[in-house]
Amino acid sequence: MRTLASRDDRQSILERLETVTEKDRSIWGRMTAHQMLCHLSDSYSVALGERKVSAATGPLQRTLMKWIALNMPLPWPHGVPTRPEIEQGLGGTAPVAFDSDREHLTAIFHRFTDAPDMASIPHPIFNRMNHAEWLRWGYLHADHHLRQFGR
Repeated sequence: MRTLASRDDRQSILERLETVTEKDRSIWGRMTAHQMLCHLSDSYSVALGERKVSAATGPLQRTLMKWIALNMPLPWPHGVPTRPEIEQGLGGTAPVAFDSDREHLTAIFHRFTDAPDMASIPHPIFNRMNHAEWLRWGYLHADHHLRQFGR
């Protein structure tokens, strides 16, 4: 299973992020490529405990959905709603300058992958996750949005 615990998987995500351009169009969804970079930054900030989001969790999300999302060898489905605090056009960080926003994402990505432990930070949908689960989620979330832009 791919995870940001792996140096090769981290490098793969970073290389794919470098190929994203402002002109890229999404295959699904409403975000622009630039908004996607900001959304990923916001999401990693949540995992680091630097950004607060409302919870949208119940027993099904904390158990079955969490297990399926983190363990099934299937791409994540399109159109799953995000929390309003990190949704582009609502509470998410607005894009400013493409290259500097990508640099900001890269810096947060490194802090996320180098964080010693994030087990005390609840995921807004899956609730408590151990460090390995956060690193698996971090890979899958970036992969999902990079595939959204054909990367």
